[in-house]
Parts: sequence; structure tokens; C-alpha cells
Amino acid sequence: MSRYNSILRKLTERYASKWLVLLFDSCIVLVTFFLAYLIRYNFEVTFSFRSYIEQLPFVFIATVISFLIVNSHKGVVRFTGVKDVVNVVIGLNILATILIISTYLSRRYNFDSVFDIPGSIIYIHLLLNIFFLISTKFFIKSMYRSLFTDFENRKTALIYGAGNSGTITYDAVTNDAKSNITVLGFIDDNEGKIGKKINMLNVYDPKNITSEFVEKNEIDEVIISIQNIDSNRLLEITSSFFALNLKVKIVPDVQHWIDGDLSIGQIEDVKIEDLLGREPIRIDNPVLFDEYNNKVLLVTGAAGSIGSELVRKLSIYDYKKLILLDNSESALYDLQQELRRNKIEKFEAIIADIRNKQRLNQIFDRYKPEIIFHAAAYKHVPLMEQNPFEALSVNIAGTCNATELAMKHGAEKFILISTDKAVNPTNVMGASKRIAEMCLFSQKKTFTGKTKFIITRFGNVLGSNGSVIPLFKKQIESGGPLTVTHKDIIRYFMTIPEASQLVLEAAAMGIGEEIFVFDMGKPIKIIDLAKNMIALSGLNYPNDIDIKIVGLRPGEKIYEELLIDGENTKPTYNEKIMIAKCRSVDKNQFDKIQKLLELDCTSSNIEIVSLIKEIVPEYKPNNTKYDVLNSN
Repeated sequence: MSRYNSILRKLTERYASKWLVLLFDSCIVLVTFFLAYLIRYNFEVTFSFRSYIEQLPFVFIATVISFLIVNSHKGVVRFTGVKDVVNVVIGLNILATILIISTYLSRRYNFDSVFDIPGSIIYIHLLLNIFFLISTKFFIKSMYRSLFTDFENRKTALIYGAGNSGTITYDAVTNDAKSNITVLGFIDDNEGKIGKKINMLNVYDPKNITSEFVEKNEIDEVIISIQNIDSNRLLEITSSFFALNLKVKIVPDVQHWIDGDLSIGQIEDVKIEDLLGREPIRIDNPVLFDEYNNKVLLVTGAAGSIGSELVRKLSIYDYKKLILLDNSESALYDLQQELRRNKIEKFEAIIADIRNKQRLNQIFDRYKPEIIFHAAAYKHVPLMEQNPFEALSVNIAGTCNATELAMKHGAEKFILISTDKAVNPTNVMGASKRIAEMCLFSQKKTFTGKTKFIITRFGNVLGSNGSVIPLFKKQIESGGPLTVTHKDIIRYFMTIPEASQLVLEAAAMGIGEEIFVFDMGKPIKIIDLAKNMIALSGLNYPNDIDIKIVGLRPGEKIYEELLIDGENTKPTYNEKIMIAKCRSVDKNQFDKIQKLLELDCTSSNIEIVSLIKEIVPEYKPNNTKYDVLNSN
């Protein structure tokens, strides 16, 4: 059986020559030409058989010309669809027109009888051609599907959406010869469509899609085919089908169809990014080209999740030089090789540590960066709770080094990649990032320069190193359980490309001393995210993979915020992006930041954290060994 399947698979990779298709179609036309004569003469051979034979070469040549005009021979028979049928019909009408014109000219100018074909035969011939050619193509397509797809596991699907997009999806699924999907019917919440039929298939009420219905009809998956569907609605629909242990796929927006046509290959599984509960942020701003073209750009932390995506997005501009700075040798090497594979030029990958001010000064002095994206930071909450000096040295001192040198060397803009954990922090990492934000403006009390300082602050990034998504994926691969710290914990999410787009947009519109935040929609419960990821993996909760509540980690919040009290927002020209004015840093905070920067690795953890808390009074350690500081 396996050898049989192997032979069939090899045959599926071969396609009939277009000239063979042309010859085959032309032969059918010649056969129907004979049938047209038989029908015209009541199935009695009373017509001149010699005349018929003499006319065959002319009909054949006219047929070939007609099909060449419309290129119907270039279609792949196994993929015959509506457009192919229309093409064939047009070609056959051209053929009939040629025969009518030749008959008219033959009779008017007394040409050879070869070109004189009775009008009744021409029209009978046209109708027979349409019927036989189209029927033959669909018969071959049907036979192909029977032979080459029966050995695959067939799936039964429902299409959610009984509008134009739904019918186009049905055509894409059924017209693909290699499709192993059988469409049972449509689902629609429009009462006017429920109970009716489309393509002879029932339109069902979503309320009637129960576990009994799914089991009875052996349904495997649902294809959502609703254009511009609201993300909250998508989340609601998807969750209901996940609960029925169904696989869910989605049809892309029409603007993403290839040449305006939907193919079955474009119908993909619902991704976790589709379930963010908000519309994705898309920025297409021509101003960005003016901002980054012919500039020296520097990205610190360039090999990280956000830094590397920033590099990829910056690589499309006509910059003067792109400097990639990171202390992670392997990750930076991988990014360097990726850029080279993509033929990206005018970049320099540099191994350096932002804590080394002298080394950093050499780099700034040599390249004179004009726009700096500061993404270098330690971000793992539990690790920074245990190692507060590292948070101090990288997140705070490293940022101060970079900002001081930016002003010293005349950089135009400095963009800090911050986090929502810096708002009313409950952990060392968040508090250190809050002080990093303050460093941008406290430096101006000591140094002078034209540099404009800008902060971008956003929530959790899907798929970034150390985020919950890769953790859940690994736990699913190992058989579970998925670990969630609290049943009520919620987070805002964005994708890595969205985060990078926000940073580039903020840099372009920023005029200095602003915090850019954006509309992240509704927060998502992590336990719901875990359930959705289990379902997206084709598994069932809790039968295949369970979820375990392990308790809040040290310094972890149940919910995050994006703004500190007093940071009132105002809109920008992009409705998804808002600006908050930074709070000023008073002299007392400035002096304490300077004192903090003087501490070294011999300082105790409690001493470091205590001083951090003095600088950031809203910092309230939570569920950590530093909770004792809350009473002070």
C-alpha cells in the first residue's frame, strides 16, 4: 500500500503538457462536430459524409486558433474552476463566430463548400462543445481527486460566514484537486440566512453547533470566512469552537489574496496573534523614510527580540550606516548572517557591553550615531529580584552611559525601550526601568546637548525571549502541565513587529521628553491564553494537557498598567498611539540617582533595593524578601 501511495504521490507532481491539453480539447470538438451532424439529420447518415470529412481540417484549425486566443490550454485540468469554465466558453464562442463568418463569406463569394457549414449545425455544435468540454474537465478533476486524495485522511469542515467570502472559500476548498476537506455546510448568525441553502448546503445557526452535532456529523474543523472580523468577535467565536475540540482555521482579508484569488493554501490555522482581542497595529508612514534615510542608526541590544526586529525594519531604509551593538556573541552572529543572506549592506555588528563606558565612547566617537534605539536591558523579573546589582548596572547605569554619550557626541534622538512594568512597579526589574526612564531627563541637569529623549512603553511581547508564549510551547511539547501563576492574572499583549513599528513611529513623531503608549485593547487572562494555546496545538484541555496554578512569582503583579499617576495622555495622528508628558525629576531624586550609580557589586541587595525604593516611591515590593521595605 505504501508503494502504491508513493506512486500516486509522484504522479500528483506531474502535469499534462499544455499542448496535450490543446490536442485533447480539439479532438473533443471534432467528435462533437460529428454528433452535431447526426442530431441535425435525426441520427440518420443522410448528409454528405465526404463534405464532413473535408470540413474537419478547417474546424480543427479554427478550434486551435480559438483556444490559443483565450489560452484555455494553459489551465491545469485538475484545478478547473469557474474562471477556467468561462475561458472555455469564450473560446467556443470565438470558434462558432469563425465558423459563422466563414459560412457567410463562402455563400456570398462562392467559396469552396468546405467553409459552408449550416447554421443549425454550428449552434448545435456550440452547445455540445460547452456540455462535453466542461463535463470532461470536471470528470477528469473528479477522477483525479478520487484517485489521488482518497488515500489521505479526509476532514469534514464547516464554513463560518455564508456571505461572498464564505462562498469564495467554498469554491477554493472544493476546486482544489488536492484538497482533503469535505464541506458539510455553512454557519451564520444572520437569521435571514439560517435554514437556507448555499451550493445545496445547509446554513446552520451557531447556537445549534453543539457537541452532539459535531459528534454526529464527525466534524473536524471550522473555517472562519468573515472579512474584517473584529478581533474580539474572532476571540469569542474561536473560543466556542475550541471548547468543542474543533480545529479552527481562518481566511485572510481579501487584500492579502494572491492576485485577487483565494487559494486553499492561504487558509491557515488561527494563530495566537489573531486572538489578542484587538485590531493589529499597522503603520505605513512615508515620513519614516525622511526620518531614517541618510542617517547613522544605532541599536543597542540589537540581538534581542525587540532589537533584532528593529534592525530588520530599519534595514528597508536608505540609511548611511546601521550599527548593531550587543554583548551576546552567538545571537549577534546569527543576526549578522541573516542580514547578509538578505543582501543587507552598510551595517556593522559590534560586540560591546553598555556597562563599559570607555568602550561605548569609542563606538560613539567613531560612528557618530544620529538616532539611537536603546533596547539593551535585563528583563526577567525573578532573576532581577535575586540579582538587583545587575539590574542597576545594566538597566540604570547602562542607560545613563548611553544617554550621556548621546549628548556628548551630538545624537539627534535617543529612544528608550521601556515596559509597562515600570509603572507602579512591584519588582526590581520594573523599578530599574522606571529609573532608566528618569535617567533620560536627569542627565540634562548635568550635561548639555541637542539630543531629544523619547520613551516607548508597552506591554508583553508575544514570542519574545522568556515570554509566556515560548514557555507554554515548551510545556506543551513536553506533555504539560502549563504553569499559570494565578487564575486571575491578566496581561496586555502585542506582537514583536507591532512593538518595533511603535518604536519607529515614536522616534519619527517625538520632539523630546515624551512617553509613547498605545491602545492595546482589552487585557487577556493568562489562563485563557493557556487554554487557547492548548487548542491551537490540536490538543484538549484538561484531557491531553492540564493547567497548574503555581502562585505569583516574587514581584509579580496580577495586572499591569501603562501610565503613572499624573501622566495624562493626549492623542496623536495615529489613533492607536498616545503621548504622555514625562514627570520631571526633582533635585532629591537626581541626587539619589547619582548615589545609586556609585554603588558597586560589594553593596548588599537590600541596600540597593532600599535606595531604588527611595528614588521610586510608588515602587511597592510584592511577595519578595524586600517586602519589609514597604513599612518604611
